[in-house]
Amino acid sequence: MARVEFENISKTFGSIAVIKKLDLTIEHGEFFTFVGPSGCGKSTILNLIAGLESITSGMILFDGKPVNALSPKERDVAMVFQSYALYPHMTVEENIAFPLIMRGEKKAAVQGEVNRVAGLLGIGELAAKKPGQLSGGERQRVALGRAIVRKPKVFLMDEPLSNLDARLRIEMRAELKKLHQELGTTTVYVTHDQGEAMGLSGRIAVMNKGEIQQCDTPGEVYRKPANTFVGGFIGSPPMNLLRCPVRQSAPLVVECLGSVLSLSATMAPDTREVLVGIRPEDVVAERAGKEGSVAATVSVVEPAGSLNWVDVERDGVKLKAMSKPEEELEPGSRAYLAISPERISVFDKASGLRL
Repeated sequence: MARVEFENISKTFGSIAVIKKLDLTIEHGEFFTFVGPSGCGKSTILNLIAGLESITSGMILFDGKPVNALSPKERDVAMVFQSYALYPHMTVEENIAFPLIMRGEKKAAVQGEVNRVAGLLGIGELAAKKPGQLSGGERQRVALGRAIVRKPKVFLMDEPLSNLDARLRIEMRAELKKLHQELGTTTVYVTHDQGEAMGLSGRIAVMNKGEIQQCDTPGEVYRKPANTFVGGFIGSPPMNLLRCPVRQSAPLVVECLGSVLSLSATMAPDTREVLVGIRPEDVVAERAGKEGSVAATVSVVEPAGSLNWVDVERDGVKLKAMSKPEEELEPGSRAYLAISPERISVFDKASGLRL
């Protein structure tokens, strides 16, 4: 395993800056994920680590040693792609063995490693089959096996689960996490799926337009988004963002959905309005009102099994809330919203930064 460091990395394609001044350290044995929308630069970062793309400026180091001048082979990394990239004319066993054969390993050693890795991934019975005879999940396991057998310093995974159906993605996510716990190899993962990022990683970096917006544990990123982009990107459904007038700046008191809320933040005396972020699961919609609840009109109800997501509106302000199915809320009916002030995030209206 290796410690991967980025020192002031930038990457441009012509006049377009794809990565802008990236400074980051991924620790030994860490499972680290870059997550963000398409085109934010996350896959480019993997290519820079692997040496498939040249760096415009800055330095990448493995265990303190610069690797900018090293070829992909010399960097000793293994990539797992979205497309699996298996050799269709080879069997499962031959696909897994290929990196060792190319390295010139002895036949007995190759067979022993292939058997070990196939057993680890539960694909030993598939050894004689070819990729065309396998399911998507089986092909992904073979692709992982071909990477594992090399015993690289770093695993690089580029959206490896995106071709699988929803149920299989969840199963493979658990398998990947278990595999990392057993192998302990430094893993750099790229995805646009926030569920994967949150479920797999020790830390995540949320990216937008070539820059890291926030880098922290999944729990911290979810509970304390650094800005409105992170708040809106992480979470499903995304965070509600409401423009709220400031009644008092220190401590902060705002008017929100017709209620007055005291929040744990301090503002400049001349601040007139802030953005209040409330996650939908922290807005509970019920048929009967309670002390402090806010009346609203239901516009859409989306059943989601053990709960319902409810779109509500009050005085022209729309937001998403959560309700229990037994509340039996319907479009056009009145609902009463209970909001937990301690779970509210406050953002600067101009910059979008967390306060």
